[in-house]
Amino acid sequence: MTSPRAASRTPEARETLRAPGPRAASGAPDARETLRAPAPRAASRTPDARAASRPPAPRAHRPTPASRARRLTLGLLAAALLAGCASGTTEAAPGTAAPDASAASGAVAAPDPSRAPTGRTPEGTLLVADFGSDTVTFVDPGRDGSGRGGAPIASVKVGTAPYGLVVGEDGRAWVATAEGVAVVDTRQRTRLALVPYATESGPVTTGEYRGGGMGIALAPDGKHVYVGVNVPGRDGAVEVIDTATREVTGTAPVGMRPFDVDVSPDGREVYATDHDSFDVTAVDARSLETRRMEVAPYGTEGGLGSWLKPHYAVVRPADGKLLLPFEGERLAVLDPRTGKVTVERMTADTHQHGAALAPDGTLLVVGTGPIGPDDEDPSLTVRTPDGRERVVPLDGPHEDVAVSEDGRTAYVTGGFTRDGYWNGITVVDLDDEESEPVRLAAGNRPLGIAVL
Repeated sequence: MTSPRAASRTPEARETLRAPGPRAASGAPDARETLRAPAPRAASRTPDARAASRPPAPRAHRPTPASRARRLTLGLLAAALLAGCASGTTEAAPGTAAPDASAASGAVAAPDPSRAPTGRTPEGTLLVADFGSDTVTFVDPGRDGSGRGGAPIASVKVGTAPYGLVVGEDGRAWVATAEGVAVVDTRQRTRLALVPYATESGPVTTGEYRGGGMGIALAPDGKHVYVGVNVPGRDGAVEVIDTATREVTGTAPVGMRPFDVDVSPDGREVYATDHDSFDVTAVDARSLETRRMEVAPYGTEGGLGSWLKPHYAVVRPADGKLLLPFEGERLAVLDPRTGKVTVERMTADTHQHGAALAPDGTLLVVGTGPIGPDDEDPSLTVRTPDGRERVVPLDGPHEDVAVSEDGRTAYVTGGFTRDGYWNGITVVDLDDEESEPVRLAAGNRPLGIAVL
């Protein structure tokens, strides 16, 4: 894999964050802003307050005052129920019934046994975690990986509500479920084991706020897996699994709801993105000592009711810094050595979740859709190492993204952690800017994704 080039950052294009709160206005736009430069948002308590805190920009098909009022009213109601990604979206809250499957757009596409290979799974096959089921699904990405003619080819039971997954060089996939980490032989499409968690995370349930594994990552040498375990209503943990013995060998305390887990390029540190704590926990891979670093470019007001929290991160191999996208407006760049955060402008202007790096260092970020009346629709941001962005519109909310080995194709899962998801993958040609994304029906509320 080619090492990415370091992203260029000029004083006009960034802010240094020493404490959350109001920021000085950014300087003049630079060459990295190819679309538009949204006005900085103030810290907000609720989605509607955040939308109201910035002046509206001219927008086609703007909502009418009546429709905007209705949306603001709904936003206030949602905030009263601890809305947003924290604890009260349209997803069922802990201890309540799960939403009806009709919330999904499109029926679940059953794997076609006639398309399943008789031997080893072909390279380039996609693997998705079916958060709406208890399986992972293998997907033929179609002609030349374009999505055209593609289809699901097989599913393997792994455990309740699988979330994140990671695949090693040996072909074994490690899947974070509500019950434990499933080990799957992706070459033969069979489950080998289920490693139970050492952390007590409550009863096995489904839905956005279920306990159990969320983010998951593999050490560079393949000897350990690190999984973030959500403990509803409390701080979570990162558990260390020995890949040879398939046993939990250590546990480190982290923040609330570890959405994502990443590993430093040298394997010495593990990073948990603590969604409901507005921070990242760095874990020493040997001693399991921890330190927490706040990443809150909009501040922490609103607590659990805020939408403006970290979700996913990627580690830039060139310098080991973490890149955390926020709202299609701000890219938080965290130096884990110092805990210092700088902010670079983004242009998609939409709520964002999954992120991935292409081999050349291009950053891909999934825009899930608007949380305020002036926000843009779902999209995939394609951001080059020097900060230039292309925003590709997507049809409906999406969650996570993976990129092909050659860096030419992005695969975006339609599962989404809230309602409005759809059962499929959107395929984006990263080379041809004129091509339309291809929608491929596959999986049952697919979240995590990997290219085999």
